[in-house]
Amino acid sequence: MNPQSHDAAAQTGEAPLPLAGIRVVEFTHMVMGPTCGMMLADLGAEVIKIEPVQGDNTRRLKGSGAGFFAMFNRNKKSLPVNLQDPRGIELVLKLIASADIVSENFKAGTMARLGLDYATLSRLNERLIYVSHKGFLPGPYQHRTALDEVVQMMGGLAYMTGPEGRPLRAGAAVNDIMGGMFGAMGAMAALLERARTGRGQEVQSALFENNVFLVGHHMMQYAVTGKPAAPMPSRISAWAVYDVFTVKDGEQIFLAVVSDTQWKLFCEAFGFVDLALDARLAGNNDRVEARSWLMPMLRERMAPLAAADIAARFEAQGLPYAPIAKPQDLFDDPHLTATGGLADITLPQDGAGSGGAGNGAAGNGAAGKHAKVPLLPITLGGRRPGVRTDPPALGAQGAQLLETLGLSATQIAALTEAGVVGPVN
Repeated sequence: MNPQSHDAAAQTGEAPLPLAGIRVVEFTHMVMGPTCGMMLADLGAEVIKIEPVQGDNTRRLKGSGAGFFAMFNRNKKSLPVNLQDPRGIELVLKLIASADIVSENFKAGTMARLGLDYATLSRLNERLIYVSHKGFLPGPYQHRTALDEVVQMMGGLAYMTGPEGRPLRAGAAVNDIMGGMFGAMGAMAALLERARTGRGQEVQSALFENNVFLVGHHMMQYAVTGKPAAPMPSRISAWAVYDVFTVKDGEQIFLAVVSDTQWKLFCEAFGFVDLALDARLAGNNDRVEARSWLMPMLRERMAPLAAADIAARFEAQGLPYAPIAKPQDLFDDPHLTATGGLADITLPQDGAGSGGAGNGAAGNGAAGKHAKVPLLPITLGGRRPGVRTDPPALGAQGAQLLETLGLSATQIAALTEAGVVGPVN
């Protein structure tokens, strides 16, 4: 199956994407490494995903991992290769000889055992940029096995997220995703440096250090105040109103009033004349001090109102608010729909497809069906980098890649028969 083409630039004559002409060979799985490759691919790079002959195990994940492959592997080509066979290593070395970037996120020592580490490859191509995604940067922890949860626990994020005594991981793979993002950032910085020096370099990104960066402002809070930051559910708020309210029919809505001007607008919008005139609530710090009695009063007054009514009043006054959305609700978000923030993809035929089908997505038996996927949260010259090709089926465009290495159809068939490469088309 050839991936569906979404190459708007080619069809409309738009300027090429910034990384057009850059070739990336990635040895990645799960989230961190694939995120790096996805970002580079979205920005125009040719990203070749080297997979085991049976396919990346991420393709078959279920439960909370069922969306990983579809989310983080668009705009890529797939080449399944047996890296335990010297003939497979020979093939990927030929590809790497033409590559600008190699990206990997396997356990420490794996790439060295295969002869695909930076020290080895840089001797073959001094212009090569090598991006390594690990649990920890080099140091005492570097040989530990890390997961997003592991570093959230040891890096203070789980403590800050959950209530006192109940550390709780964040509801998204924040370190994996941002670790891949920083890997991509490092790769782009290395490309700029190579343009000046003619030499590539190794770039390293790590889950733990990423997590420490995320909680850095809490560390600085302690440095500035001498007081430890409290977990978010029990923190001393900097603002009087910064809370989730349960209102009519049990609906919930987040409301914020973060300045004296906003307090006046809030009181005016809801007719709270008594609160507007109360000297005890004149300034923000006064209202913070009054939260023990102010918040129960506000919750009681807001409870009979419909969430839509509250939202309309906040919208009219330019006050910050938010509905409490679930991820599946975002398929129909009017802003994302209007701005093209979600792009159509076709799910790969070999996906796990676990779970039930929902709006804009497909669950059990979802392979081959259409879904919408979030784009990178940036614009370049007013346009969003989009989806040019769907998440690849195993071996998608692999035959073309092998042909560029000088292999004939007969040779490709022989390698496939011998198990050196997987199915390619």
